[in-house]
Amino acid sequence: MTVLADKFCLKLESPTVEDFLTLRRKVGWGDLDANLAEKSLNHSLFHVIILHDNRLVGMGRVVGDGAMYFYIQDVIVDPSYQKLGIGAALMAKIEGYLSDATNQGSTIGLLAAQGKEAFYSRYGYTQRPSRSLGHGMCKFI
Repeated sequence: MTVLADKFCLKLESPTVEDFLTLRRKVGWGDLDANLAEKSLNHSLFHVIILHDNRLVGMGRVVGDGAMYFYIQDVIVDPSYQKLGIGAALMAKIEGYLSDATNQGSTIGLLAAQGKEAFYSRYGYTQRPSRSLGHGMCKFI
């Protein structure tokens, strides 16, 4: 557990399902079935959360196979707490985990929310398309 500033606490653990669902709604990501959310959280490789007065205000996690493929997922900061360095604190812990967990030949991916690309560029992530990479693609069910 790390204390970031007065009343802020960083922990390397999963958020509760209820807190995760509440934070998703706050950023406009809509509703999600609680059982699906729980299963997803339980199968993550790494979690980091930030609490303020014991309330979840930021989180991030890494999913993947733990060997070749790692995917940064659900980096979320409560809109009332954005622009305070919480996202940077989350990414610092995520990048530390990835530095230890990845090897030559590993791939780290993410889908940046629109307008957040510059944030991830600070950590060495490349926008697609580029001269060497085609468009990223996804399918939502």
